[in-house]
Amino acid sequence: MDQGNYSRVAEFVLLGLSSSRELQYFFLVFFNFLYIAIVLGNLLIILTVISEPTLHTPMYIMLSNLSILDVFLATYATPKMIHDFLHEHKTISFEGCMAQIFLLHVFAGGEMMLLVAMAYDRYVAICKPLHYATIMNLCKCTGLVVGSWVIGVMHSLSQLAFTVNLPFCGPNVVDSYYCDLTVVIKLACTDTYVPEVLMLLDSGLMGLTSFLLLLISYVVILVTVQHQSSTGIAKARSTLTAHITVVTLFFGPCIFIYAWPFSNFPVDKVLSVFSTVFTPILNPIIYTLRNKEVKSAMHKLKGRYIRSRLPIQQSLTE
Repeated sequence: MDQGNYSRVAEFVLLGLSSSRELQYFFLVFFNFLYIAIVLGNLLIILTVISEPTLHTPMYIMLSNLSILDVFLATYATPKMIHDFLHEHKTISFEGCMAQIFLLHVFAGGEMMLLVAMAYDRYVAICKPLHYATIMNLCKCTGLVVGSWVIGVMHSLSQLAFTVNLPFCGPNVVDSYYCDLTVVIKLACTDTYVPEVLMLLDSGLMGLTSFLLLLISYVVILVTVQHQSSTGIAKARSTLTAHITVVTLFFGPCIFIYAWPFSNFPVDKVLSVFSTVFTPILNPIIYTLRNKEVKSAMHKLKGRYIRSRLPIQQSLTE
């Protein structure tokens, strides 16, 4: 089709998670609760790291940035999904759709790179503990965090570059609750083989390569700690268990969706919900419940808050 001779669609119709009104009312309450928990849980981690000087280390700086990315990852589409549960006709403008695709890949790509950076931090801490302070200084930590965001933006721009100019001239029904590249690209009024290959080479290989690098780093760490004391092995395994759980939960759905862009599976919608809603709420739970330093800092933060409220309560009773 001649791309200079078509009328671009003004909006896309979202089919959502279900057409059942009863299920949509249930989802409205359920995802409202989850979204509030995601925001509050991750903000609590960010506030804890900022307020506790003992947590101003590379590991916890990266953890707080992971919480920031998780809040953004849950926010780019979830509020819109919750709003749509109240409406039978669910639409999103063309510009809004492209914005969702851009934000998804910025935050997801940034989180992939940040998880790789966190694995590198744990590798240095466990395998080279005597050189940790020298290798993982504040400058390098800042560079890894900023680099994660920059790579996320560059990755997203590369995805959007070949998508925004595709001829969307007719079909506009998106079988999802948000605009995802794997679904939207199939609506173009042209052969989408080349764009899908580019998506596979970009998102698919990026996710798969990052996941394999993470697995290799974890294997190297486990092999290294075999020569340490039983206490060191137990601590390393505890740390790695948390990291491997987060990595599997995040990369699993991404790899499944983007490594097979030529086919749509019914499970894709479930995996999308899992990666954009459930993973951001599981991350703070996994890291806080298994981390004594974070839990201790949260207790201190709670104590400071209670002490700050006492003068106010005493003045009200006088």
